[in-house]
Amino acid sequence: MKKPARRDVITGAAALIGVVAVPGGSIARAHDTAPNPLLADWVGPYGGVPPFDKVRVVDFKPALEAAMAENRREIERIAGDPSPPSFDNTIAMLERSGRTLSRVQAIFGVWSQTMTGPDFQRVETEMSPALAAFEDEINHDPRLFARVKAVYASSDKSKLTPEQQRLVWVYYSGFVRQGAELDDAGKASITDCNQQLARLYTQFAQNLLADEEAFIALTQADLSGLPKSQIDAAAAEAERRGLPGQWAIANTRSSMEPFLTYADRRDLREKGWRLWIRRCDNGDAHDNNKIASEIISLRAKRSKLLGFKTYADWRLDDAMAKTPDRAMALMLQVWKPAVAQVKLDLAEMQAICDAQQQAAAQPRFKIAPWDYRYYAEKLRKAKYDLDLNAVKLYLALDHVREAMFASANRLYGLNFVKVGGVPLCHDDTSVYEVKDRSGAHIGLWYFDPYARPGKSSGAWMNAYRNQEKFERRVATIVSNNANFIRGRAGEPVLLSWDDARILFHEFGHALHGLNSDVHYPSLSGTQVARDYVEFPAQLNENYLTTPEVLAMLVDADGRPMPAELIARIQKAHTFNQGFDTVELLSSAIVDLRLHLEGETPVDMRAFEKTVLDKLGMPSEIVMRHRIPQFGHIFAGEAYAAGYYGYVWAEVLDHDAFEAFTEAGGPYDAPTAKRFHDDILSVGNTVDPADAYRAFRGRDATVDAYLRDHGFPVSA
Repeated sequence: MKKPARRDVITGAAALIGVVAVPGGSIARAHDTAPNPLLADWVGPYGGVPPFDKVRVVDFKPALEAAMAENRREIERIAGDPSPPSFDNTIAMLERSGRTLSRVQAIFGVWSQTMTGPDFQRVETEMSPALAAFEDEINHDPRLFARVKAVYASSDKSKLTPEQQRLVWVYYSGFVRQGAELDDAGKASITDCNQQLARLYTQFAQNLLADEEAFIALTQADLSGLPKSQIDAAAAEAERRGLPGQWAIANTRSSMEPFLTYADRRDLREKGWRLWIRRCDNGDAHDNNKIASEIISLRAKRSKLLGFKTYADWRLDDAMAKTPDRAMALMLQVWKPAVAQVKLDLAEMQAICDAQQQAAAQPRFKIAPWDYRYYAEKLRKAKYDLDLNAVKLYLALDHVREAMFASANRLYGLNFVKVGGVPLCHDDTSVYEVKDRSGAHIGLWYFDPYARPGKSSGAWMNAYRNQEKFERRVATIVSNNANFIRGRAGEPVLLSWDDARILFHEFGHALHGLNSDVHYPSLSGTQVARDYVEFPAQLNENYLTTPEVLAMLVDADGRPMPAELIARIQKAHTFNQGFDTVELLSSAIVDLRLHLEGETPVDMRAFEKTVLDKLGMPSEIVMRHRIPQFGHIFAGEAYAAGYYGYVWAEVLDHDAFEAFTEAGGPYDAPTAKRFHDDILSVGNTVDPADAYRAFRGRDATVDAYLRDHGFPVSA
């Protein structure tokens, strides 16, 4: 996923830059009169870089307050300008404003998600509502909105470039969507909702982070079935937790899912599964159910104030889907064949389970959710002679990364070279300079791959600085972040197949940012409709399985992946797609259903059960993200009522990838150039539906998606 800013912000360069963040401690600053390093321009090579080496938690609050004060003065000059409103004195000036605040918030976001600790969390809890209030102060300034509206309604707008016209629309519609047309009482109510939501988002995220610090400790007798790479990683994790001679399975997806796939001990699989799916759902201080209910109610109240029936209607109004009905219709079209495939797979898995129990003279049992991955892997081995442990030997992180670079080079002419001398927020991070075919500097790519305390789980991309050509050429700075588990010192980090796919996905977001070529920062890179932003990332997943990439994946002795193993991978391509689709779609449908609710508080546990029962959710599967741990939709707003966007974008992805294969292959140069020119480079300068038609020559259909998943196209 692309980690978003916590809220939609519409004030140009003052917009929150979506960024990422381990334990950050504070240093006392008594009688310290030195300039706050967070407020300074970024200096150094590559057009300036974030001063991570100078960051102290104690600096964040004064830096944010000073940056907001500066931005307030900038907005006052724009709003109070006596000259008639024009693009140059209003819209362009908004693009110039808030640069200091953007830089401070970029680093604030890094600490929030990869460097957090008790001291930082106190600052975050205090400043999140203040930032929300400041945003509303700008959005609700009647003088400023009047000037933006005048430019939007002006007959001179037709004289602007298409990109300028798009920027005017983005500003105008953004102000309206945040309540600029309401009366003073309505604006006050919006502001009250937003400040309450900001506090709740922060609390939800901090609770989730706390519960993800849990783990299960294992002894040597508990390791049956686990591959050596996982055993080594668990031993290293235990050592980091002060448990030498033991093994620890962290409560992160990259650690827990492989454990559930290979651990022979059924009781331990159940223990690990319950730890994972019960995050923030234990009735304790970190329980998120009440917080989620309050968030849903506040969003519904705010949406009604803005003139929308529900939050989902408000959220999708400017998305590709446009309405909740269209989004739901697509999901239900895919749901039925996915569940049908799950039932077919379960029948075969149950037969394997029964045979195994009979051979061991043990009682039979019905496959439970903590058994699904374990028996799915046995079915994969039986059906396709494909053991993903054998594949993992060729998925060393360093090799996957280099293959990823090679793929990007062949498609878009980008070259990645590791550089030093750049401040880092953590020693785990490395930095690469990115150049195009001519050798020109395109940007920097920061890579932070490992799990650690204080870092949010999952994987994501962020932009620390957006590309622009407004007044000068500014190169982007992007990051990819993951939670892979280190092995023993000196040994390569071996990824699971899913982790390798996720890495390609997040790198696809980075490529979207790196290929951006627009004038205005507010329209740059990945700042596109939520159900469109995942499209380039999901397209990039396809390149993991191309022969050109697989040929670069070698084992510890430098031997390439055998041709027969590659053939088995290709043959098993559609295996377990039913499970993956049901797991994701159930979360997306619950998300959308929740946001079709009104202001009446919702019992989250009962709601989740009712929706899933009506859907016919297989009892052997749980949602990919249960409500109390659904950070995508409750730690911020960008994916709220929008998790369906993964499926929407995947339809685009498979339809677009068929454009490559129809033209001759995944790396067809003319098709790659069209994809760059029509999709990656244009950011939000073009309506996404128009951009897709320009690339494909038509609208996308669901057929390619169904074919790729092995589902009947007639469905």
